[in-house]
Amino acid sequence: MASWGERLAGVRGVLLDISGVLYDGSEDGGVPIPGSVEAVARLKRSQLKVRFCTNDSQKSRGDLVGLLRRHGFDISESEVTAPAPAASLILKERGLRPHLLVQDGVLSEFDQIDTSNPNCVVIADAGESFSYQNMNKAFRVLMELESPVLISLGKGRYYKETSGLMLDVGAYMKALEYACGIKAEVVGKPSPEYFQSALKEMGVEAHEAQ
Repeated sequence: MASWGERLAGVRGVLLDISGVLYDGSEDGGVPIPGSVEAVARLKRSQLKVRFCTNDSQKSRGDLVGLLRRHGFDISESEVTAPAPAASLILKERGLRPHLLVQDGVLSEFDQIDTSNPNCVVIADAGESFSYQNMNKAFRVLMELESPVLISLGKGRYYKETSGLMLDVGAYMKALEYACGIKAEVVGKPSPEYFQSALKEMGVEAHEAQ
């Protein structure tokens, strides 16, 4: 088996997922995956740059970092690439006013965004807010637009919590795509642009990262 140094030869940075890799979430905060706190600490002690790349769209970046710190992880907000802040930047750059179908916990990421008279829909892992009424409202907003724009924070099918598997935003994104005859813009994994953004923030090239 190759040594730690041999496996990381030529590598300058490491991208780490969070949910299902560092911890399994739950309503009460979840639990760290065995060995994950120590693994992150070991990476931080090395010469490698470390960045956390998540599709978690239920919590603000600050809330997510606070949760991970309480679990013992050495992590700061500046080290996290998350879909909600990335989407907020896109909305500002393009002058888009979203109808938001998101969890209350992530609304703070859109505090500086005009949501009046929406000209697009932003959908995230809204959990219990994925009711018929709320999905139908998003559908109606899109259908009333001449050039509908649907932005999805990730496109996952499901994820794991301590209570079991949970349906993710991708299923609801596909429902709106089908009903409206459109293609969503995905902000988050597996979008190549999302990973490129994380690499740029880390200051390394793709071939230098794992």
